[in-house]
Amino acid sequence: MNPALKKEIERRRTFAIISHPDAGKTTLTEKFLLYGGAINQAGSVKGKKSDRHAVSDWMEIEKQRGISVTSSVMQFNYEGFCINILDTPGHQDFSEDTYRTLMAADSAVMVIDASKGVENQTRKLFKVCVMRGIPIFTFINKMDRESRNPFDLLEQIEQELGIKTYPVNWPIGSGKEFKGVYDRDKKAIISFTANGGHREVEAREVDLNDENLSSIIGEENYRNIVDDIELLDGASEEFDIEAVQKGVLSPVFFGSALTNFGVEPFLENFLQMTPSPLARESSEGIIDPFDENFSAFVFKIQANMNKAHRDRIAFMRICSGKFERESEVYHVQGNKKMKLSQPQQLMAQEREIIDEAYAGDIIGVFDPGIFSIGDTITVPGKKFKYSGIPTFAPEHFARVSCTDTFKRKQFLKGINQIVQEGAIQIFTEPYTGYEEVIVGVVGMLQFEVLEHRLKNEYNVDIRRETLSYEHIRWIENPYDFDLKALTITSDTKLVQDFHDNYLLLFTSEWNIRWALERNEGLELSEFGRS
Repeated sequence: MNPALKKEIERRRTFAIISHPDAGKTTLTEKFLLYGGAINQAGSVKGKKSDRHAVSDWMEIEKQRGISVTSSVMQFNYEGFCINILDTPGHQDFSEDTYRTLMAADSAVMVIDASKGVENQTRKLFKVCVMRGIPIFTFINKMDRESRNPFDLLEQIEQELGIKTYPVNWPIGSGKEFKGVYDRDKKAIISFTANGGHREVEAREVDLNDENLSSIIGEENYRNIVDDIELLDGASEEFDIEAVQKGVLSPVFFGSALTNFGVEPFLENFLQMTPSPLARESSEGIIDPFDENFSAFVFKIQANMNKAHRDRIAFMRICSGKFERESEVYHVQGNKKMKLSQPQQLMAQEREIIDEAYAGDIIGVFDPGIFSIGDTITVPGKKFKYSGIPTFAPEHFARVSCTDTFKRKQFLKGINQIVQEGAIQIFTEPYTGYEEVIVGVVGMLQFEVLEHRLKNEYNVDIRRETLSYEHIRWIENPYDFDLKALTITSDTKLVQDFHDNYLLLFTSEWNIRWALERNEGLELSEFGRS
């Protein structure tokens, strides 16, 4: 194959960062960007010294609340690697967006709060990583605060998440006594000097046998680290890169993203251990990333990233070959040839038009409304599809309408665009003639985001009536039945989703069993397909 193409693909690293809210995920992301020279101050895009919101949190509601509610994409270069970071929403109400983002990643960095250990959202996201079988790297953050015993943290990760751990470094103290880390490979102590959120300017490496070590880190810390090293060398797992890349052994790093303790060593080790772009499953078998034919799939759609332009961007993960700006491609689901308009790489909402990109890269293209999540793009003549992205069952439902009937057109446009992004699901009642819209979401905060976006992006106010449905099932075999004559309880509702699939909304598990018992042969599924 083309040596230049092979070299470009091999230097790509594409990973997602996952964590429970407030574990420090966004802060860690920013420090990576600092090392890559992509920003020059935590919380500011290069050249923009005001409005110091997190670089990856670009949506207005995120800046107001200080949380991430949508996935961001950032690319930068570091030490010869081209890095694509997928920063996922930390808030549990947006787990669907996180799941789709993990479909585009080749590995994941799991951030854990050193004082809290494994938390609920960490468990959920970890399960998704395991489903995909991707490598998982653990960064135990906030060592600059009082933390749990490091051995207890490792034990919790292994017991609760079911993955073996290998500590690559080991912390020296915590809180005010956090002095740095012991690098197990170098057999040296690395002590850091905090620098107000900037890059480290002083990282001192001291051999474990150095006679001055106890004066540098303190006598008690010295005794503890010697004991800990002996215990680690005798009891911890052996390092096995194959086990790491199969997702059954997680390398663990300790540090503090806020003060920059241990971030750069983590990044350097991580880039050596994490794989270059992985092969992907398709309807025609495994697609090799080094295949010279370009292919990609859409994993995210975001409208109005730039409010002034009312634009809509489809995010694509390139899975094989090389993308070139003016080349003709084939949209498999749309069954037509096209050129991808305004191809760009992104730094949150900052963009740069590009001429080429490679397997592993994430690109954004202008979407006039033709793409859906899960769509496959190939070179003309290839018609395979990448494996679809499941649609999660919403857990909360509401009837939504616009308060001003003269704005119904804007209301429907806004609702439909937000649906195509995958942020919400909408349902309508077939056969009734009703024009009301039922909205389903995974988490309640998504309703707030919907209201905020309709108001600010489409100038539409809405009224919302909460519905009592708690369960949803897609009908797998709708054409085997006269759906109008289904035997269901009075508080069960037949609806259609955005893709015209038929579903049933239930108020209880008992109603689901009742429907299955009274409609012989009825097949229901907890997942839909986009």
